Amino acid sequence: MEEIIQFDKHLLLLVNGSDSLFMDSLIMTLTTAQTWIPLYIALFYVVLKSNKTVHGILMVVAAAGLCVLFAGTIDDTIVKPLVARWRPGRDPEIGLLVDTVDGYRGGNYGFFSAHAANTFSLAMFFSLLMRQRLFVIAMVCWSLTNCYTRLYLGVHYPGDITVGLIWGTLVGYGVYRIYRLMLRRVALRINPHATAADMQPARYTASICDIPIAALCLTFLFAVVKAYIQVL
Repeated sequence: MEEIIQFDKHLLLLVNGSDSLFMDSLIMTLTTAQTWIPLYIALFYVVLKSNKTVHGILMVVAAAGLCVLFAGTIDDTIVKPLVARWRPGRDPEIGLLVDTVDGYRGGNYGFFSAHAANTFSLAMFFSLLMRQRLFVIAMVCWSLTNCYTRLYLGVHYPGDITVGLIWGTLVGYGVYRIYRLMLRRVALRINPHATAADMQPARYTASICDIPIAALCLTFLFAVVKAYIQVL
């Protein structure tokens, strides 16, 4: 275990930080939760347009909330204080070697990464829900981008990210199975003679799934332009 921990620290130092002010600004923008509000609005719009019933919309929204609750909230309130593994920038052993941006070091403990768990649980859930290849690729890239920002900023070890991704995968898949089960039960309660088709999730077309993809692309473009302006 000690060898794994040391390897984790060595790997972090290999990918952490840079000498580029442009990259520093870009990463700080991409790692901020508020940056991705357009994506969340776009996802809600797609759900709103694709579901014909109010209960169908509310169930998807509730499922997304469960992803964040199980993935990030449990991590922040239970796992991190229990494991109590220092974030890299606060680790007495390598803290001074970690390249930080504007003195940002995060909270005290970093195992495991809530950014990785939250974003990948949402990526997993919505990928299973919408089942459009380009959308799936975009959501996975979004989550991995968030993961990379945490390594760049030196607030998580690669091991924190890896465990966060695994937990996010399990949460996203588990919530999707719960969603399918509840969808069936609600359909039967509303209509005892509901058919199999009535118990299926709404159909998400490739064209409507282009909307959150466009939101992602525009957000990345905004982050790049903002970083460029800040270093002028």
